[in-house]
Amino acid sequence: MSRQLSLQNSFQAWRGEETTLKGKFSGGFDISAFGGIQEAKERPKPGLISVEIITDTIEAARKPSVAAIDGLALGGGLEVAMACNARLSTPTSQLGLPELQLGIIPGFGGTQRLPRLVGLPKALEMILASKPVKGKEAFSLGLVDGLVQPNDLVNTARQWALDILGRRRPWVASLYKTDKLEPLGEAREILKFARAQARQRAPNLYHPLVCIDVIEAGIVAGPRAGLWKEAEAFEKLVQSDTCKSLVHLFFAQRGTTKYGMFCGVHKGFGSSPLEKVPFKEWFPECLSGYWYWILFIGVLERIIYGVVPGVTDRGLVPRQIKKVAILGGGLMGSGIATALILSNYPIILKEINGKFLDAGINRIKANLKSRVKKGKMTKENFEKAISLVTGSLNYESFRDVDMVIEVAVIENVSLKQQIFVDLEKYCPPHCILASNTSTIDLNLIGEKIKSKDRIVGAHFFSPAHIMPLLEIVRTKQTSPQVIVDVLDISKKIKKTPVVVGNCTGFAVNRMFFPYTQVALLLVERGADVYQIDRVITKFGMPMGPFRLVDLVGFGVAIATGSQFIQNFPERTYKSMLIPLLQEDKRAGETTRKGFYLYDDKRRASPDPELKNYIEKARGISGVSVDPKLAKLQEKDIIEMIFFPVVNEACRVLDEGIAVKAADLDISAIMGMGFPPYRGGIIFWADSFGSKYIYSRLQKWSELYGEFFKPCAYLAARAAKGIPLERLANVSLWSLASGWDCVQIVLSHDSFFAALLDLFLTQEKIET
Repeated sequence: MSRQLSLQNSFQAWRGEETTLKGKFSGGFDISAFGGIQEAKERPKPGLISVEIITDTIEAARKPSVAAIDGLALGGGLEVAMACNARLSTPTSQLGLPELQLGIIPGFGGTQRLPRLVGLPKALEMILASKPVKGKEAFSLGLVDGLVQPNDLVNTARQWALDILGRRRPWVASLYKTDKLEPLGEAREILKFARAQARQRAPNLYHPLVCIDVIEAGIVAGPRAGLWKEAEAFEKLVQSDTCKSLVHLFFAQRGTTKYGMFCGVHKGFGSSPLEKVPFKEWFPECLSGYWYWILFIGVLERIIYGVVPGVTDRGLVPRQIKKVAILGGGLMGSGIATALILSNYPIILKEINGKFLDAGINRIKANLKSRVKKGKMTKENFEKAISLVTGSLNYESFRDVDMVIEVAVIENVSLKQQIFVDLEKYCPPHCILASNTSTIDLNLIGEKIKSKDRIVGAHFFSPAHIMPLLEIVRTKQTSPQVIVDVLDISKKIKKTPVVVGNCTGFAVNRMFFPYTQVALLLVERGADVYQIDRVITKFGMPMGPFRLVDLVGFGVAIATGSQFIQNFPERTYKSMLIPLLQEDKRAGETTRKGFYLYDDKRRASPDPELKNYIEKARGISGVSVDPKLAKLQEKDIIEMIFFPVVNEACRVLDEGIAVKAADLDISAIMGMGFPPYRGGIIFWADSFGSKYIYSRLQKWSELYGEFFKPCAYLAARAAKGIPLERLANVSLWSLASGWDCVQIVLSHDSFFAALLDLFLTQEKIET
């Protein structure tokens, strides 16, 4: 056991984890270790940590313990602190239990101690919503016993411990406190309400309800019984599909925001190509210990999964962007402007006339006023933010900007080409020329300009100041420096960036274009519009494909759809249903008529007249009702809607449009609302297996045409029975020998030095 602890300490020190180091307390349990827990053949007995170590050793110790909290005290870090006899915190520290974001519950006693320290309602809010509190609030709640400035924290904590020992301060075991707990009848009503809220907010999630049950067990049967129930529940939940999905998502998101050496994602769960590489055969003498094996795999994955080839592996430093211009003040342009000024970027908003310009600035003001109303912004900061906006009706003010984002027109190639000719003429030579286009090939947009190395896609998702994803699109000519600059901007405006290659639709819209098309195919062959939307919403999407088309509008749907029909004619379904509806002055939610009818509050209801349009579209397409499709089960609807999306995502991977499968998972979740607890489109698909998805698509293609035909990438993986996820551009599947991997490792000096240091540490331990 001491050997393992020493190894863990060395590993943690090498990784630079800040646990009671450099003024930090603890960010919690090392999530990358979850994979080892889930896959381990021998597991520690339940309650080893929460009962035997934290409760019976730390809390029951004959010497008092005081937690000196500075920085983060999250998850297991806060749980250990709550077991101490007192807690001191700096005013700005963050304290919380965010475990539910990972599909688990607090497992070190947090479900029992937090309600006894802050009361049941606040504890439920902090745990179920994963909502941390600052040090000041923690003190007012009773979660900490005192507020201390950072420089005095440790000395004050030492004296506090001496005061407890000398009986000058109370010696408290928080597990047995009862003064903050409500009477049993009142507590049960609070828990009943919490259950109802959890079911309403997340009907497909089980672990919030388990958490409430565990909290209740401690209140009803006593805290020690609650600890054992917590340990039992934690063991089950850490093995759940939801936990695996959310842990995968956690690392996938980190892999997009941290770029450069050692910034990638350690795949805590799921199949990994690296698991199949026989490192032990190549380095048997230095990988004899289990922890070294885990270390080697984890680090190598961090190197490879974190690199955007040709961009983040060049050691480039982001340039400073001081001013940004935005062309177009519509909903998208004003949203992008809002996101930028919230991060203190001065912007120029250009429009074609004064009326449109005033409307654009008013939209920005409305976005900011909404934040003021919600208490997220002061009136003083509102005035400061709006002062960063300058309106313009021409390009003269563009001569000193560092970046321009074109959001000017709907997907019209010739108009965008002219705009970029003008931008090249007026903007300085270093200026980044970005387009927010959602589908058009950037090579077409920049076809008539000389500075093709400055063109980049900056595809925001609406509403741009709220949606977290930024799709950064690079062409073969785009300068790596430009990509690094936009990555830096994305971080500063709090977006999750995904770097993708250039093609029609890029990554998000490209892989999801079959989403609506397959729904139209099914409806023309007898499936019910409203049943499809109900099933897909129940699956976890924000809305079904038909409600989505109504929301974005038929004009946008037809314009983007035509791009896919033009570029991928062999695998698009050409339905006339949407054009027929548009001909009859139905354009979606904006006209209160689309696939649904809308009232004054934009609430949707089914339209009995829709069947007439479907009959007409069916006649134009020359298809008839298929009795099987008219009686589809929920499972079949989900698979027929999403498997074509998976198929297109495989093409995106195969063509190198996406660097790695995890980027597509993040894109699907943050760009299209794919349910996070399913882990993303590729992660979810791998739960079925490539063979199953291939067989289903192949069968449908024989029945309903080329639209469903499995792509070569999917077919190859189905034939070998291997997962759909893969490393892009650095494919370990194709490595001829171990020495290829060795060269990758040795090229990263800091990795090799750290590994060597650990080998020496092992040598000392063995001696």
